[in-house]
Amino acid sequence: MDIAIIADNTKKELMAQFCIAYCGILSRHHLCATQITGKYIQEATGLSIEMLMSGSTGGVEQILSRISYDEVDVLFYFRDPEPDTAYDETEHNLLRLCDVHNVPVATNIATAEALVMALDRGTLDWREFVNPRSEYNLKRRRKI
Repeated sequence: MDIAIIADNTKKELMAQFCIAYCGILSRHHLCATQITGKYIQEATGLSIEMLMSGSTGGVEQILSRISYDEVDVLFYFRDPEPDTAYDETEHNLLRLCDVHNVPVATNIATAEALVMALDRGTLDWREFVNPRSEYNLKRRRKI
């Protein structure tokens, strides 16, 4: 599965702790993250993470693009609950695209734990069938 990770500045430590706790599960998946968050997690866990731009310079938009092209199966987005009007539109677009493309999103540690346990159990494997870029569907197209 392809997992995208974003954490607001006030949530980076919590995201790192979450990734430390579930490092074994996360290591079996492709991870991408905005640059500062990814660096923070990578240093804390040793996980292999594809670094995108920092969130403020286009990293969130890169994740938006990947969601649009069905290149993200799960999004962990730990956000600051205090409203920030500068990011409201981007945040709205991020959550809207996840709804449009049926991408499960965790915006806090409780839902993140539920999603990571679902990843471990295989109950999110349905994403392989609906994602046109998944190995399952690419192999199927070659046979047709």
